[in-house]
Amino acid sequence: MEEIVPELHAHKLFTVKIMNKFFILLALLTVVGCDHIQPQEVKAWQRDVLAREDMQLVPHPIQDGLDEHIYFSKEAASGGSGVGGGGCGCN
Repeated sequence: MEEIVPELHAHKLFTVKIMNKFFILLALLTVVGCDHIQPQEVKAWQRDVLAREDMQLVPHPIQDGLDEHIYFSKEAASGGSGVGGGGCGCN
């Protein structure tokens, strides 16, 4: 029984080393693969699509302002509308 345990331990260490090398290689390939990506200039004829109301971060700024005001009034706190939890401090 004592003979099997060192072999299993050595095999496990070998497997961990191989996996570490694999993940390092995968990370390097990902970085190298994304190296050639350049930011693209927005052409004049593309700007009308990006300026549409449904493409905005906040498509309805007045409605968003009213929602923020209601949230502020109920929670007695400013900001953090995207974070879970209540005004009592519990999450």
